[in-house]
Amino acid sequence: MSSKFYTKEQILKTLKNINLLESIERGFVEYSRGNSVVPPVGELLFDKPPGDVHIKYGYIKNQDNYVIKIASGFSENDKVGLSSSHGVMVMFDSKTGYLKCVLHDEGYLTNVRTAVAGAICAKYLAPTDINAIGIIGTGIQARMQLEYLKMVTNCREALVLGRNKEKISKYIDDMKYHGFNIRAASNSKDLCENSNLIVTTTNANESLIYKDDIKEGTHITALGSDTPDKRELDSEILNIADFIVVDSIPQCLERGETKNALDRNLIKKDDLIEIGSIIDSGKNLRKNNNEITVADLTGVAVQDIMITNAVYEQLIK
Repeated sequence: MSSKFYTKEQILKTLKNINLLESIERGFVEYSRGNSVVPPVGELLFDKPPGDVHIKYGYIKNQDNYVIKIASGFSENDKVGLSSSHGVMVMFDSKTGYLKCVLHDEGYLTNVRTAVAGAICAKYLAPTDINAIGIIGTGIQARMQLEYLKMVTNCREALVLGRNKEKISKYIDDMKYHGFNIRAASNSKDLCENSNLIVTTTNANESLIYKDDIKEGTHITALGSDTPDKRELDSEILNIADFIVVDSIPQCLERGETKNALDRNLIKKDDLIEIGSIIDSGKNLRKNNNEITVADLTGVAVQDIMITNAVYEQLIK
């Protein structure tokens, strides 16, 4: 038995045969049921140029494999002609520690599972009638969020808020190709007034949208704040939210939007609900279309485990 090495090109071919939504939903449920072993995130932070590397790892009980994922994000990579994301998924046999495979996905599977998690949050938390999708950011995840939201909503109206006019223009052109009628938002107020499903996808460490701009019935999925220092939302937004949903309560106590709001005593730990618990309950959390909901996603190893297992099963067929 020999260990296998797979390239990004080989990995991409498998994805059309996998029900990613179902697979990652199942991972969230197993996590919230306590059926996984997921240690704290390993992290390397860089200043010049700015970047971060996350090492996420663990296993789901009664499964055959454990997975170690290394994924990096270096926001200035476009200056040297490289993608901002890189990485690798490594799978081992959970009974012997034998190396089964290396998925050299170049960070792609991390981006996919993040986009799928955004779609899952919209499926369970967004208002029934989505009039427009507001996207903050113009990078890889900003593109993938809109693409994967097509799995859970028929809405094709969108606004984008970004800092670089050239990147905004390119983003609009690219997403029109995917069937979206999209325009640039001039500021937070414009974006929030004209969309009721908002997704933030940047590596900012300051508020990009503000409490006073959020209208009733809005759902916000915050994706970018996956370290203790990053922040995209005015923390007061979590204070006015009817529900705060997280992918992992332990992780969100240490990083992301939730940590910032907790540090300011705007919310309590008891206010947090895991997305896995919502999926598992089979009940609709949102009681009406006037409620404000926030999902804070920091990325959990169960997502990496589930997508790695699913891809590996396709590759060995």
